[in-house]
Amino acid sequence: MILGPVHTWPGLAIEQRRLVEGWLPGAVVEADLSWGLVETTVLQVRHGGGLVVVKAGGPQDHHIAREVEAHRRWLQPWASAGRAPALLHADEGARVVVTRWLPGDLAQGTPAATDPDVHRQAGELLAKLHQQEAVHDAGFEVAANTKTRRWLAGPHAIPVDTARRLAEEVGSWPEHPAVLVPTHGDFHPRNWVVDDGRTTSRVGVIDFGRAALRPAESDLVRLVQRDWVGRPDLETAFLTGYGSDPREDGSWRRTRVREAVGTACWAHLVGDGAFEQEGLRLLEELTAWTCPRSAASCHLPGSCRGGTGHRPEG
Repeated sequence: MILGPVHTWPGLAIEQRRLVEGWLPGAVVEADLSWGLVETTVLQVRHGGGLVVVKAGGPQDHHIAREVEAHRRWLQPWASAGRAPALLHADEGARVVVTRWLPGDLAQGTPAATDPDVHRQAGELLAKLHQQEAVHDAGFEVAANTKTRRWLAGPHAIPVDTARRLAEEVGSWPEHPAVLVPTHGDFHPRNWVVDDGRTTSRVGVIDFGRAALRPAESDLVRLVQRDWVGRPDLETAFLTGYGSDPREDGSWRRTRVREAVGTACWAHLVGDGAFEQEGLRLLEELTAWTCPRSAASCHLPGSCRGGTGHRPEG
């Protein structure tokens, strides 16, 4: 349903509207695709006979800056092959960006989400993103541990005993240098676009508001906890496309715990009950596991790649 011309767009501040009117004269908004949980407006817009996406952030938004950085630093290999939206206009100060519309349908909720070939293509795409850059960061683990402890010290619905044990575990984690690569940050079928207008389906990727330099394995966390449960064929297909398994024995558990804590605490703050329950369920899984090895042979949390990860006994 057509919503109206630019000046009727919801969610855009005056400066943002002025910029968009200059970039896209005569544009018409066709749909508001915003999630409504964060202060980011996402609009499907028709301009010059084609479709574009306009994203605008509120005063506290940091997703637009990440999106722009990702487009300018890392996404050219994807965009040039039609596997990601091409950047058209951006103003980081005004927190507004315009990209081309990526043809196709979201994989989530469709048969494509459980298609091994879709997962294989997604693995190939992720490998290309991760190969763009590699940075050795001496402070990443320190910052990540600090952030997790801060989440645990704030408002949340994590059981008190679980939060205490998690805080103790985080305090025992090593803080050595880490290798960081460009990551998507929310890589799973919700952000995969499948275009079936060809002989075979072609996978693309959208939404780079969480893109940042992180360990490569972090882009597998949501796939493991959402999409590969009971589907080892999808995991195998993905890793075949990726070319290796980026999960490290010493850090995979840390990555999963950080993700679960962040999910549970962030969702609690914004009132996303379903997402909060996902984080709480994952934390219950991660903290319920008892390592079948002896403490001597499993001295580091996170020595297990599959499943929940080993924890020291006792």
